[in-house]
This record gives sequence, structure tokens and C-alpha cells, in this order.
Amino acid sequence: MENIEELPLYIKALELQKLVETIMEVVADSELLYETDEEGLLIEQSINFLLENSLIIPVTLKSAYDEDAVYDVKMECATLIRKAGIELTVDADNLEDFGFKHVEYLDILQNEIDEFRVLFAEWVKTIDPSDYTIDRWGLFNPPGINYDDYDPDDDDFPFGTNDLFGDD
Repeated sequence: MENIEELPLYIKALELQKLVETIMEVVADSELLYETDEEGLLIEQSINFLLENSLIIPVTLKSAYDEDAVYDVKMECATLIRKAGIELTVDADNLEDFGFKHVEYLDILQNEIDEFRVLFAEWVKTIDPSDYTIDRWGLFNPPGINYDDYDPDDDDFPFGTNDLFGDD
């Protein structure tokens, strides 16, 4: 298995994180415009979400690259990474809406997110659907596998093999 720290996807995730940290420093020195306490709270939340989402991506990538991670775990991680990437864009847009003047940083962030998205989409294509455990919630099963399929290795299966095969 490849060393995750050498993968372009992981390197780009760390670059996103560093860029967000830089943006946060610039935001701290900026005057943002808001008229109500609620708007101030929204700005604060957007800043916090921006940082949180930038941290989620590399940590979740590491979880997905664990040698024991199977298809459903990797796909769940992929979903969390995708969500965090999309929310980075939303959080940045919120900052701009509230008067963040240094939009060049946000433009750079958007370009980095776009580059990350392409690397991410290519990585998702490499996830092996034949290495799976059945997701009993039905969300992250490979094509053709159902949440209620029998798996003799699944201790959490809702009924015993006797019930399945009619053995008494």
C-alpha cells in the first residue's frame, strides 16, 4: 500500500488546510460587515466551519487509507470528504458576502478546491468494490449487494442461518 503522505490527493488536502489557516489569519485582521448579533454569529460560524472542514479532509483521508478499511468504510470517508470540500466553498462564499475584502484568497481557495476535487474523483474510482462488508444501513454497498444479503461472517445479521435455510 502506498504511503498516504506521498499521495498528491493527501498533499493537496494539506495545502487546502494551510491555505484556510492563512485565510483565517487574514480574516482575524479584517473588518467584516454585519448589522445584527445573528449576522455576527453567522460570520463566526462560517469561520469555524471553514477551519473544521479543512481539518476533516486530511484526517478522513487517512482513515480511508487504513489498510483494514473496506469498501463501505472508504465510501463513507469519501462522502465526508466530499461534503467538507463543498462546504469549504459555501463557507468562503459566506465570508465574501459579509464583506471580506481579500477575495483573492478566496479565489485561490476555490482553485485549490477544484484541483482537489479532480484528484478526489480519480481516487474514488480506485476504491475496490470487491473488498467489502455488507452495510446493513444500505447506503455504502457495492452495486448488486443489498443491505439484507446473507453474510456468514456478519455477527450482526438480524437472523440466524437456521432461519435462512429452514434448518431446525
